[in-house]
Amino acid sequence: MLGPVILAASRSDKMRRLISAAPVTKPVVDRFIPGETVDQVVPIIKDLTGKGLEVTMDVVGEDITTPEQSYAARDAYLELIGRLEELGLGTKAEMSVKLSMFGQALEGGHELALANVRPVVEAAAAIGTTVTLDAEDHTTLDSMFAIHEELRKDFPGTGCVIQAYLFRTEADARRLAESGSRVRLVKGAYKEPAEVAYQQKSETDKAYVRILKILMEGEGYPMIGSHDPRLISIAQELARTAGRKLDEYEFQMLYGIRSDEHLRLAAEGHRMRVYTAYGTDWYGYFMRRLAEKPANLLFFARSILTKG
Repeated sequence: MLGPVILAASRSDKMRRLISAAPVTKPVVDRFIPGETVDQVVPIIKDLTGKGLEVTMDVVGEDITTPEQSYAARDAYLELIGRLEELGLGTKAEMSVKLSMFGQALEGGHELALANVRPVVEAAAAIGTTVTLDAEDHTTLDSMFAIHEELRKDFPGTGCVIQAYLFRTEADARRLAESGSRVRLVKGAYKEPAEVAYQQKSETDKAYVRILKILMEGEGYPMIGSHDPRLISIAQELARTAGRKLDEYEFQMLYGIRSDEHLRLAAEGHRMRVYTAYGTDWYGYFMRRLAEKPANLLFFARSILTKG
């Protein structure tokens, strides 16, 4: 089981230094993270939206230790929104935020994260788009859901993410579906204990289907976060059974993974959103992408063997 090992490495300062310094790392990272600045990712956003795709933008860097860093994270998103407005791309691009990056783990972090994320949500709404709150490890979720509920009072389009491998998620899905929320369903990419999460892929996959059925039959807007061809096919069937039109749900996939499938789904009339991350603090995000899917790790290993 390489996934847990990689996730442990994602929290290791020693591994961070080793991998960051490796000469082969940057070309591989570029596959998943196409830039470090807004200027570098603007052409990517234009290219994707020009192909009939939509995007959700993530400024990477959840490992913060001071309130000043959380303010910088807020300002980075506000800068992004300003550029999207200039380009007239607000309706094609939303934002994904991790509340840890906005100070959630610091002292008084719940209030700090809410205070930091609110102006981002306000600015997004002003240009015709919205924000989705990413899920992190299970200890942060009660705070995330409380902030989500508070933001939806003024900005009902604010979305959130739920993770199929957690035992609690079916109950969370029912509550969110009843409230009419935008919900992205993913399998989960954090190392969680057996007391709170399924440990076998087969159990997570079964849970994913059960939860997706709840979302499709509910009042909200499901966002299917998966690259799994079988789950994508099941999602399409569940949508048909629930009587959903093509604009009443969407697929979401990561930048750099199964790009041909992005275009295929869009060509069939589906809303297809590409999760696109950028920024300098890419290490944690990159390591979770490797842990999620063995093919990503093989891609990295081949690059090391070829270029090392």
